[in-house]
Amino acid sequence: MTAREQYVPGAASGAHVQKNGEKWTLVLVRELRHSPEKVWQAITDPAQLREWAPFDVDGSLGTVGSVKLTWVGTPAPLETRVTRADAPRVLEYGDTRWELEASGGGTRLTLWHSIDRRFISMGAAGWHISLDVLDRLLGGAPIGRIAGGEAMQFGGWQRL
Repeated sequence: MTAREQYVPGAASGAHVQKNGEKWTLVLVRELRHSPEKVWQAITDPAQLREWAPFDVDGSLGTVGSVKLTWVGTPAPLETRVTRADAPRVLEYGDTRWELEASGGGTRLTLWHSIDRRFISMGAAGWHISLDVLDRLLGGAPIGRIAGGEAMQFGGWQRL
């Protein structure tokens, strides 16, 4: 059995929702054992994003400018603007913001993602799995992207 076949999502933690008027934002915090520089590369480099993120991009997220972002399971790319790229601390594009903070020899990663309130639970579970996959990739034991409908088939999805 491969590491991917053995994967079960870890316990859900570090997530909450912020509401500002009609806008809902999912906030996830994850402690990673890797440096902010290494995490920055994984959240900005298209080749690394293909290994863990629930989307593809046609260019680097590490510089301000436009990219085409395609969410797994959606047919058309979205023109997305990277509005802030302060390596290796803050990344903002579209409705997403990442903050990386050195913490205990690793990185405290915080993700803010604006989301329709009907999809908050599904979004939280999906991002939780994606961040598990990211952690394995950074640790040298990649299991490949798990996103969209495929993520819902993994044991433990309902628990999340």
